[in-house]
Amino acid sequence: MGLRIRNHRGYVVNDTANDTAIRVWDWPVRLTHWLFVFCITLSWWTAEENMMDWHRYSGYALLGLLVFRIYWGFAGSSSARFSHFLRGPSGIVAYLRESREEHRDAGHNPLGGWSVAAMLTLMLAQVVIGLFVSDVDGIESGPLSHLVSFDTSRTLADIHELVFNVILGFVGLHIAAILFYLLVKKDNLIVAMLTGHRRNVPVRPMRAVPAWRILPGIVLASGVVWWIAT
Repeated sequence: MGLRIRNHRGYVVNDTANDTAIRVWDWPVRLTHWLFVFCITLSWWTAEENMMDWHRYSGYALLGLLVFRIYWGFAGSSSARFSHFLRGPSGIVAYLRESREEHRDAGHNPLGGWSVAAMLTLMLAQVVIGLFVSDVDGIESGPLSHLVSFDTSRTLADIHELVFNVILGFVGLHIAAILFYLLVKKDNLIVAMLTGHRRNVPVRPMRAVPAWRILPGIVLASGVVWWIAT
């Protein structure tokens, strides 16, 4: 591997071998990301096929993943933390004005960070609403549907479907952004989310955390799902 040169802010700005691999995502972030993709697809398919038992299980799995990802947004590696990629209006304006070569940290930029926050919020709303939903006959119901009236649960069913359509819209925007980076900027973000590394970009590497921090998140997520399901 060639000589790595950093500027005064700690960013890798050059590499004589032109093949620098910088670690930007830890494995919990990558695993939850792809499990989100799987669970959303499974939830859609099971709803379309009226496989409501499996639809409920996919909802529980999605709830557990969301609880863990929220926990990891506070306790995880630097690029996983909300404080790392969520910025106020002034931060977004500064990002849009400054040179990308001077800005890049491992992980999401301010615009991408807010899109992640929006997607997590929508998925959480979708799952929570689904807990209170009943079908037309009142046979297939969410585990908390008994806490609201039947009319309310049916209204929530309509909202549940609406929120899912909004999620699909965000998924479409996400795919469009990935294609833009791939085709225009020649930056393959899919590989980065698979391997955890990006190559040949000026970026400050991710700061990892001890592996034991994963365990409280797993316990918390499992406990929430168990409490809801029982």
